[in-house]
Amino acid sequence: MQITMLNPHELKRYNRHIILPEIGLEGQQKLKHAKVLVVGAGGLGCPLLQYLAAAGVGTIGVVDSDTVDESNLHRQILYSSNEVGKNKADIAAKKLSELNSFIKIIPMVSYLNSENALQLFSDFEIIIDGSDNFATRYLVSDACVILNKPFVSGSIYKFQGQISVFNYNDGPTYRCLYPEPGDIPNCAEVGVLGVLPGIVGCLMANETIKMIIGNGEVLSGKLLVFDSLTMQFNTFGFSTVAENKNIKTLSDYDFFCESEMKEITADELKMKIQSGEKFQLIDVRELHEYEIKNIGGVLIPLNELENNLDKISTTLPLIIHCQSGMRSKKAIELLKQKGFKNLVNLKNGLKDF
Repeated sequence: MQITMLNPHELKRYNRHIILPEIGLEGQQKLKHAKVLVVGAGGLGCPLLQYLAAAGVGTIGVVDSDTVDESNLHRQILYSSNEVGKNKADIAAKKLSELNSFIKIIPMVSYLNSENALQLFSDFEIIIDGSDNFATRYLVSDACVILNKPFVSGSIYKFQGQISVFNYNDGPTYRCLYPEPGDIPNCAEVGVLGVLPGIVGCLMANETIKMIIGNGEVLSGKLLVFDSLTMQFNTFGFSTVAENKNIKTLSDYDFFCESEMKEITADELKMKIQSGEKFQLIDVRELHEYEIKNIGGVLIPLNELENNLDKISTTLPLIIHCQSGMRSKKAIELLKQKGFKNLVNLKNGLKDF
């Protein structure tokens, strides 16, 4: 590997790294030469991107097609109020370049899928998954297996965070720990402590830096679980499952998690509303969410749905929605059990409105 030399300004900037025997000049040069791709510039992506940039990681790619929403700002500290509605990858690239002009930031305003994942990952040495959904996590894992690249994974849920490193030095993959997709809502559905992604994101950056400099014990085959309410850290081991190393092709999440549930997009729903088509729209979020933003319809929070079946039409088509499409799916399953038909889920909830 050709090691890129540091100029006098970089030597001064990274001095506190360089004087650490575990990093030294050689380790800092490795950081400058490294190419890292971060999938998701949200809650986890914001802190880890900032610390990787500050640490001097030479090339950082940022994949995110999402835009900044006001509800992001309590935890996604890379963004400000006047950037609501703007693309996260573009804003992140601009601010990280201002933080450290000696590194290269590559924004990728793209939705990661089975068709572009291998191409997007190919030029990078380490992949970091900061996404908030199982679809992306499995896709990242499978792509890294095919390309033989390690990836750092983090996740958050309410007050708890999890971190691990997969596919590192022929270690276990994400599927070795999670053979099948779970049913955990994202933070738009259940909420998350604002500082939690900062803590978890920093730990993810720490694992990445250790891999680059070749020092320290990497969380390969280990799952670190952090509880912010009790301030407890626990580590659990897991092993490689050989068949998970034999992935040859990519599939999008919907391929292996198919459902018979009918869905409608935001644009299709808007057309139905404009055309005056008759249907009943049911919002299963909480009252405070409805007051912040709503598109009309009947408000029946998910936990009150079973006690308010009399408010639901038995003759009209029913379109159910929430913030991102998770609670509405649960509502549809419940209504199916109660004998309701013509149930349609609003895909991605209000995220596309």
